[in-house]
Amino acid sequence: MQELYVERLGQRGEGIARAPDGPVYVPYALAGETILAEVSGERGKLIEILAPSPARIDAFCQYYGVCGGCAVQTLTPDAYADWKRNLLVDALRHAGLTPPVDPLIDAHGVGRRRATFHARYESAGRPKVGFMQARAHEIVTIEACPILAPSLQPAPQIAQKIARALGAAGKPLDILITSTLSGPDVDIRGHGALSPAEMQALVRAAVADDLARISNHGVRVIERRVPLLRIGRADVALPPGGFLQATQAGEEALAAKVCAALKGARRIGDLFAGLGTFSLRLAEQARVHAVDSEPAALDALSKAARSTPSLQPVTIETRDLFQRPLAADDLAGFDAVVFDPPRAGAEAQARALAASKVPLVVAVSCNVQSFARDAALLTSGGYQFESVTPFDQFRYSPHVEIVGVFRRPAVRGRTRRLLG
Repeated sequence: MQELYVERLGQRGEGIARAPDGPVYVPYALAGETILAEVSGERGKLIEILAPSPARIDAFCQYYGVCGGCAVQTLTPDAYADWKRNLLVDALRHAGLTPPVDPLIDAHGVGRRRATFHARYESAGRPKVGFMQARAHEIVTIEACPILAPSLQPAPQIAQKIARALGAAGKPLDILITSTLSGPDVDIRGHGALSPAEMQALVRAAVADDLARISNHGVRVIERRVPLLRIGRADVALPPGGFLQATQAGEEALAAKVCAALKGARRIGDLFAGLGTFSLRLAEQARVHAVDSEPAALDALSKAARSTPSLQPVTIETRDLFQRPLAADDLAGFDAVVFDPPRAGAEAQARALAASKVPLVVAVSCNVQSFARDAALLTSGGYQFESVTPFDQFRYSPHVEIVGVFRRPAVRGRTRRLLG
């Protein structure tokens, strides 16, 4: 047992203290606190808070400290917002960038509209269903989660029923449940092929809980209603297991920032376009070319665009932008480009953009490190930060969404003519 003084919060939300042998990372401890901790190497387990931080408040969830879903629930709102914003500031500084960073925008809204539950089987096929324990492979059984949207509150019980329906196989499952306009949509991963009896059990579960759809590894088992999402003016059919932003408020906040930055552009490239979070809204004001590696997402985007009156043309291209980024010649016809890659970022595409003459680039990211790396590539190619804004879509986690706007000063006059 060691007495430690916590100097700051780290990138995962853990308290970082200085011990004789080096830094110690203590989950759930806050900056400015004196604590007792069990220490093993660099890891510490919080035992007692001897002197609490003035910014400490009570956690609101009964599972906090056990469930790994939330890293920081006990900070006052102002201290929490500063910590999250500084995650981005620090990542940019480490990349050699010091642009002004806007205040954190709360994009949690009414809560998460999608969640992945994990199921593991104990003796006699009894499932244990919930979220993963913090820094462990054990499952914390969850009866209710307060950060889920009201429409997703039944999700823990739905996941339990799905796990019981597949209990005979005893395979570990990941159960993704998404709230849609048509009702809950479920995609199961980890089971493999289903037997006829298992398919019938899932059909019964879908009927009992009025689910819109159940799919297994992206293959439809039963679709009682097409799971629909509203993106801008368009209704979009969500492909099985398809990606979308975690909260409705987050999607709308990010899209509003992107659309405002690109206002006036006549032809826009939307890279890593997915279902059309940005494409379908940008098509209200410009022609859009949407590029992604997922054919199902692009097909859903294209169908939604064609069936929505008053949108300008949206073209699609299936392409792996990690392996085959759009080169400078491919990018020459765009007034502006937006890219929103997975957590790994868009290093190859950022390099290609840096070598292009696109006047305006908007980078969207869910990872501060990969965003900082890609931003450094763009600035090394002559772009300048116009703005950078952090969004808190994943409240109480260490994840930050970012929108960065980059412009080429050398073509500013040309850009004004194009966008005027």
